[in-house]
Amino acid sequence: MKSAKVAVKNFGNKLAPLVIASPYQQFTSHPALRGRDITTVEALSAEEIKLILACAKVLKLKPKDPAQKQIAEGKTLAMLFEKPSLRTRITFEVGMNQLGGSALFVEGKLGIREAICDVAGNLDRWVDVIMARTFSHQTVLELCKYAKVPVINGLSDLEHPCQTLADLLTIEEHKGSLKGLNIAYVGDANNVANSLMIGALKMGANFTLACPAAFAPNDDMVAAAAKAASESGAKLKIVHDPVVAVQHADVVYTDTWVSMGQEDEAEIRKQAFAPFQVNSTIVSYAKPDAIVMHCLPAHRGAEITDEQLDGPQSVVLDQAENRLHAQKGLLTLIL
Repeated sequence: MKSAKVAVKNFGNKLAPLVIASPYQQFTSHPALRGRDITTVEALSAEEIKLILACAKVLKLKPKDPAQKQIAEGKTLAMLFEKPSLRTRITFEVGMNQLGGSALFVEGKLGIREAICDVAGNLDRWVDVIMARTFSHQTVLELCKYAKVPVINGLSDLEHPCQTLADLLTIEEHKGSLKGLNIAYVGDANNVANSLMIGALKMGANFTLACPAAFAPNDDMVAAAAKAASESGAKLKIVHDPVVAVQHADVVYTDTWVSMGQEDEAEIRKQAFAPFQVNSTIVSYAKPDAIVMHCLPAHRGAEITDEQLDGPQSVVLDQAENRLHAQKGLLTLIL
């Protein structure tokens, strides 16, 4: 970060320097997350989540402010992709550009051509931060182990922390506060559900997850969520009836029933999740001003109908935009 600009103020015959503080200085000088790996929402405290969201909000006010170009000036982000991506790649690349840095795209399965420890060791000598979008969460942890620079989990089979940061930012924008809200997640207890469940509860929002009994979250995720609920005073429920879940909900959230790597289970999953489609009937049980969320990409007509995805209660494009701002906040604080 360059030093703040200095203006000159005339005091009679004397000139005295007047320091104009950057609006981003409170975040670029904040030590809380500097140099940290961001692997899960579980590893972030409620105060750290609040800090990231606060930073994202300030950056969002003027996303192309020339002063933001100083935040990551001369810094490089390596983006490792085992899975296809639209939002993750574009938002990280645009975000680094707006912060004055650069981003490099690398595609391919990690640990095949070259050991992950060697990939991490090499990148550590060239770049300032690594973002990895992987199948196995263990891959993210190995990158963290062997790279001295910060590693960001851009998605793994366990969690999707960047998506949750964007989601929490979006909910706050539309509802004013997270504390005391009722969030209903309807569908597969996948990586997105894991992160959102823990993040929402940490922030004091009540969280109800509705899924078929055979597709419930694993015990470790439930334990982490229960701990977050205990600390914040929020309520956690896991049910198997979507109508029960969405009653009195402020937020109705869904995601794909078939994640990447689960294609061989597609037919079984479609049958099991058919009653969990987010449609006008399901949404009618929520509060009249409830917002409808989906992290995208969506399978229209499967987990959500066109009417809900494109309807007046939908905030899916706000979510997509906020991936940019939330990740810029994260980068600002860790670089």
